[in-house]
Amino acid sequence: MASNRKAAMGFIFITLLIDVTGFGLIIPVMPKLIEQLLGVPDISKASQYGGWLTFAFAFMQFIFAPVLGNLSDKYGRRPILLFSLFGFGMDYIFLSFAPSIGWLFVGRLIAGVTGASFTTASAYIADISTPQNRAQNFGLIGAAFGLGFIVGPLIGGLLGELGPRVPFMVAAGLALSNWLYGYFVLPESLDMAHRRPFQWKRANPLGSLLQLRKYPAVGGLVVSMVLVYLAAHAVQSNWSYFNIERFNWSPKMIGISLGVVGLLVGAVQGGLVRVVNPRIGNERSVYIGLGLYAIGLLLFAFANQSWMMFVFLIPYCLGGIAGPALQSIMSGHVPPNEQGELQGALTSLMSATSIIGPPMMTNLFAYFTSSRAPFYFPGAAFLLGSIFMMASAIWAYFALRQEKAVIKT
Repeated sequence: MASNRKAAMGFIFITLLIDVTGFGLIIPVMPKLIEQLLGVPDISKASQYGGWLTFAFAFMQFIFAPVLGNLSDKYGRRPILLFSLFGFGMDYIFLSFAPSIGWLFVGRLIAGVTGASFTTASAYIADISTPQNRAQNFGLIGAAFGLGFIVGPLIGGLLGELGPRVPFMVAAGLALSNWLYGYFVLPESLDMAHRRPFQWKRANPLGSLLQLRKYPAVGGLVVSMVLVYLAAHAVQSNWSYFNIERFNWSPKMIGISLGVVGLLVGAVQGGLVRVVNPRIGNERSVYIGLGLYAIGLLLFAFANQSWMMFVFLIPYCLGGIAGPALQSIMSGHVPPNEQGELQGALTSLMSATSIIGPPMMTNLFAYFTSSRAPFYFPGAAFLLGSIFMMASAIWAYFALRQEKAVIKT
């Protein structure tokens, strides 16, 4: 049994790694492609469209993630994961040949409908994990994300020198290759005994979120997760635009920086989490991680030299010990046949914050880099993200303290 679980973790890790590599390929060139389709070399305006493209993806994912999560609880993880990977391949094809900005939105809407690869992968990992190794196994998602971001953006930045559409074509090929790989190699993780009927009332976004009320500890940490997700968009939605504006970075330089991010995230999620979290416990990992996130974001906000962005990535990426710890605490309060529902609800939360976060952060950047702003401050989004991270740590403290009080009584 242990060897089967280990092999399954290898399969899901490779699947996610290829998936993230394809996603990472397109990030360095997205600002240039938007500027090209708009016909205006204006990074502030491009950042606003970038935020709304993320909004389009997130809105559709918010609607459909709980549906796919619940379907995976009925039919198993494998078919849903394969459906998701195929959808990403179609999205990249749309983006590769988009003749106008409107077609970029069509591609993002398709990806939002099918974009449940991480949701289903999280449920897959929960299926094959024990309470002792759950946090470490969830850390492999971050490791795949990190390693994919070492390879993807580096290649994307180099391919971007050939034209802003080339990385999208390569990403389409990777996504469809990933789909084929999963079809022939990925085993099912959820046995028939642990499946449950599909219910629409639990598969709609609000119904999925309301199910979290059954688990008080999970519900209490939801607000903390929301704040983390919102804060993360200060980097996820804003990194390329900020560094182009502030330091005149090229797609190649953006790719290198994101490759460094991937290296650090992979080291933290794939290595440090497995050492630190079991030693200090999930609760302390949450507080320390969120504090490091806040410090990193604050330093980004006031960086005035290009090299500083690389140095300040260290505390920010070390904050990654918080995510697997939070996810482990929440997963530990949910039975096996509802893990898909939980992960679908968490993805819905992420998508709901992605509806708000990218437009919030990119418009904040656009405003403080425009002539309308009272002063020039391109790091405004990073400062807001730092405030959100500190608020998340405070909320998590009170939520977990309340849970301990309930247990004692």
